[in-house]
Amino acid sequence: MRVLLVGGGGREHALAWKLRQSRHCDALYAAPGNAGIAHLAECVPIAPKAVADVVQFARQNAIDLVVVGPESPLIAGLADALHEVGIPCFGPTRAAAQLEGSKAFAKQLMAQLGVPTAPFAVFDDADAARAYLRERFLRHPCVVKADGEALGKGVFVCDTLGDALDAVEFLMEQGGLGAAGKRIVIEDRLYGREMSLLCITDGEHALPMPPVRDYKRAFDGNRGPNTGGMGCYTPLPDATPALVQT
Repeated sequence: MRVLLVGGGGREHALAWKLRQSRHCDALYAAPGNAGIAHLAECVPIAPKAVADVVQFARQNAIDLVVVGPESPLIAGLADALHEVGIPCFGPTRAAAQLEGSKAFAKQLMAQLGVPTAPFAVFDDADAARAYLRERFLRHPCVVKADGEALGKGVFVCDTLGDALDAVEFLMEQGGLGAAGKRIVIEDRLYGREMSLLCITDGEHALPMPPVRDYKRAFDGNRGPNTGGMGCYTPLPDATPALVQT
């Protein structure tokens, strides 16, 4: 099997390491890859979001499977484009990738389906967002989130009303995260231990991966801003089989 791995970060390095171990993998390419991945795969200078170029390379090189690491090309519709030319892709369609590409979409879908989630409101207007915060923050601390894709940096966990108002100004008026922050989600801040449980699904079956605990905020004591991820660990002593099954 000839495999194309899309992406060039640490996540993709781990995928390349594991893909190379498979007895089914006869050839492994990476677009664009990185210096570490180059020891495991043939790297090609194609940007992950260059959907047409990725598809063209896959067709010209008889790729049997495309494995996509980053969210951006999936949000841009890479899986859909590959399916159109009959090339299997490990990654969700553009429609499904909205769960990652739009926090407002994800929250609204959870509310519609009865999935437990923190109370929230969605705003396209900065003045309306500020008015909501001035009323809401007095009763419950809030988190301000850029709606769009922000590479892990779009969440502002606010300790004070001033912090929350600054986040609104930064996202919606200063354009600090570009188009990602033109729409925002404000939700009640939740307290407690975090657990991330990712699943691989074909739309009918779900295969859970081991639960992990993810730390995104810089500095000790959760005092800094959110980042793309400061680290995580597994196994989790409090992730009982019953909890994971729920």
